[in-house]
Amino acid sequence: MKAIVFAYIFAICAIGFSSADLFCHHKKPEIPKDWVTMVDPCVNSMRTQIQEELNAAMQYMAMGAHFSKDTINRPGFAHFFFEAASEERQHAIKLISYLLMRGELTSKVSNLIKTLPEPKITTFNSGLDALKRALTLETAVTRKIRDVIQRCEDDLTFNDYHLVDYLTGDFLEEQYR
Repeated sequence: MKAIVFAYIFAICAIGFSSADLFCHHKKPEIPKDWVTMVDPCVNSMRTQIQEELNAAMQYMAMGAHFSKDTINRPGFAHFFFEAASEERQHAIKLISYLLMRGELTSKVSNLIKTLPEPKITTFNSGLDALKRALTLETAVTRKIRDVIQRCEDDLTFNDYHLVDYLTGDFLEEQYR
């Protein structure tokens, strides 16, 4: 009896597989481009800013790792810098998400992160030295965000109000806290 049931199930499966088309035929969708309104200089500035945010994140990770060493053992500093690294990574993720939302990265997302940036400095003389360097780094990142805003705002043929509002609202406000 079991042999008959197994033969029956096998026959049904064999018929199903032989008649089924086992390949997925997926035609690439034709997405209209009329709604994609960002201009190239603005997109390139955003791409550069994503790299800046990742560079800052890696530098903060190096700072956190330095203060986590058993010979240094400054858990408060380590925690502070690891949190700062997390914040910078989140900024990069938000910028990537924004470009995806605006339709600018439909096929080039992986080009944004080709190699991991290496931190410029991995050892610090003191906590004060690291904090001064962190302040310099934050100032540079903030300046670069303002540069993106200017680039996207000053185009003679196109002014990206949406992006400028997004950056001034979410990013600059957070940078100044």
